[in-house]
Amino acid sequence: MLSVHSDRVGDVAVLQCEGRIVRSDAAFRLRDAVTGQEDARVVVLDFTDVNALEGGGLGMLIYLQRWARDHDIRLKLFNPPRSVRERLEDASSISEFDVAKNDEMVALLSRAEDLEVLAA
Repeated sequence: MLSVHSDRVGDVAVLQCEGRIVRSDAAFRLRDAVTGQEDARVVVLDFTDVNALEGGGLGMLIYLQRWARDHDIRLKLFNPPRSVRERLEDASSISEFDVAKNDEMVALLSRAEDLEVLAA
């Protein structure tokens, strides 16, 4: 089972994912959460609490990367655990994804927050 919680800072959407992305219902839940952020400039998938990624989830991530590119949205993965990274590496898909580091996330959210304050 996968749960997704959405937070927004300016034009950056952070989707905190928890659970397993192994069945089609979890993959579709992830798809719906990401495609629902169509007005964001950046969508970050926080995978800190994702403990499994299987074929259907991997396929959905590849689809979402292409969907984001088609909509001029940057899709980033944040803090994928070793098991998820290994799955992406085994499928030779890790190079398709922008994996954000801690300092990049801090800068991204800080910049989005500053822009939000200026716009207010």
